Amino acid sequence: MTDYFVGVDSGTQGTKALVVDGESGRVLGSAFRAMGLIEGLPPGHREQHPSSWVDALIEAIREAVKVSGIEPTKIRGLGVSAQQHGFVPLDEDGDVIRPAKLWNDTSTADECRLLTDALGGEKKVIELIGNTIPPGFTAGKILWLKRHEPENFERLRTVLLPHDYLNFWLTGRCTMEYGDASGTALMDVRRRRWSEEVAEAIDPTLIEKLPCIHPSDEPAGYLRSEAAERLGLRDVLVSAGGGDNMMGAIGTGNTRPGIVTVSLGTSGTVYAYSDRPVVDPRGEVAAFCDSTNAWLPLACTMNVTVATDLVGRLFGYGHEELEEAVAGSHPGAGGLLLLPYLGGERTPNVPEGTGVLYGVSAENLTAPNMARSAMEGATLGLNYGFNRLRELGVNPSEVRLTGGAARNTAWRRIAADVFDVEVVRIRVEEGAAYGAAIQALWTHRRHLGERTNISQLTDRLVELDEESRTKPDPERAKLYNRLQRLQDRLSLDLRGTFAATSRPPTTPR
Repeated sequence: MTDYFVGVDSGTQGTKALVVDGESGRVLGSAFRAMGLIEGLPPGHREQHPSSWVDALIEAIREAVKVSGIEPTKIRGLGVSAQQHGFVPLDEDGDVIRPAKLWNDTSTADECRLLTDALGGEKKVIELIGNTIPPGFTAGKILWLKRHEPENFERLRTVLLPHDYLNFWLTGRCTMEYGDASGTALMDVRRRRWSEEVAEAIDPTLIEKLPCIHPSDEPAGYLRSEAAERLGLRDVLVSAGGGDNMMGAIGTGNTRPGIVTVSLGTSGTVYAYSDRPVVDPRGEVAAFCDSTNAWLPLACTMNVTVATDLVGRLFGYGHEELEEAVAGSHPGAGGLLLLPYLGGERTPNVPEGTGVLYGVSAENLTAPNMARSAMEGATLGLNYGFNRLRELGVNPSEVRLTGGAARNTAWRRIAADVFDVEVVRIRVEEGAAYGAAIQALWTHRRHLGERTNISQLTDRLVELDEESRTKPDPERAKLYNRLQRLQDRLSLDLRGTFAATSRPPTTPR
């Protein structure tokens, strides 16, 4: 008898649910529920009500199961992926104290600087936990609560991340696994345990409010009765789940050395499996753990389809017209080079950066060249992080592309030549939700006593779109290597300019 598994991805913009056949890996049903941010907040504040995640999860799962046409009693496991780094504060009764501050909330920049200084500076922080403390991570949000809402901090009894909160609603248990915990800036990623030094620097009582961290193949628990009733399910094992990047790694089959996943979305990520901690002494690559009990070094950029969408709006292009325009320009875009720091940048770290179009002439300032320069500039921006992964010992043999832009033939061609590695699309585009379903299958089998390796499951279930496979062209790869060096040099030269023109004169540097 075939068993079925549900994978959920709760993101900033909405929640996706998939029903997956545990034998074939086929997606039998899917559903999506949109969500929005809380409106009217000050600049830099990004928040959502955790209750909206629960409502969207219930609706998406019920619809996906209905679409699949299967008997709900045959669903054996459920896995949850969610946006990383968010802070969900619970009181002593397990109730949410205030809305969750999200990964893209930058209001905690001062707290991150204070915390870093209190711990002895960035180098010391990397020695302690393997990562820096950027505003996106959870640690600064907790200190923000203490400094700005002390009455709410006094009520704080449990710190959860978004996917942990959904697991808590599903099972009634507060748990946290290695992968998502590594994105809090509270965890020593080398030893996979909480850093008492960082917790103490925030508040002496904080360590007591952090859940125990457990391995990623241990289940979060079974559906509690109320959750089962509202979902129309029963006797379902809930896996540990994880952050969206960790689940995306599973969903793209990135569970053994040699594979690199590149996500081409509004923002972009480059990450790889590692069987050892990969700590960047410069702090540019995040030293994450993954959600398979290994590690996931990751570089993140904020500007990918942000750049191409901007050009598309400028010239009235849809996706097809944009691709045609790029195809009408030659590699190198006639000498135009875009530094795509349109809203600042995370890797390289240029938070005050703006976009720069370099090399403009009367001859090359055309719509096709601008379209190509946006696509090339965003890919070169990702390649900055890719090259840093290489410097830290990651040796890629294949790049697996995910995200909406991976459907773009011109972009796949550019990616292969810029990365100088063969690239291929994944057939199931909802990588995080699909990865959550596979993790649920893995957990179910191990719970039954099978010694299943997750890479065995991903090698069998994750299907590649072989028609999309694109090999790098040696001559174009050389051209993009030269452009990469130019972009990197311009980036370094301009960072002081960005800082000087973007910050008030009285702000310490």
